[in-house]
Amino acid sequence: MSIRSQLLKGILDGCVLSVIEKEEVYGYELSQKLQQLGLKDISEGTIYPVLLRLQKSQWINGKMRPSDTGPNRKYYSLTDEGKVALESIRKEWELLSRPITNILRGDENDVNN
Repeated sequence: MSIRSQLLKGILDGCVLSVIEKEEVYGYELSQKLQQLGLKDISEGTIYPVLLRLQKSQWINGKMRPSDTGPNRKYYSLTDEGKVALESIRKEWELLSRPITNILRGDENDVNN
């Protein structure tokens, strides 16, 4: 597993929840949106286990809907628990991302940025 994959695995739940927060999406559409947002490594094979885990955690709901172009699709939406979890992930990301960026840039003494 690449370093990028390992890092992404830790924050992918938050990215998925954030996309779903904006609009209901189905799995393939979600992977396409994440790719368009710059996460080129995200495939359907990566997304579906995440969706299953988030559904088991009751952070998202899935509803089957008819599709104009083929079989029914499962659209995902955020639950109230999912909204709380996403806010928590955002706060934790803010607390971690700045100091980690400073450390990796060699700015260990600059704790205020």
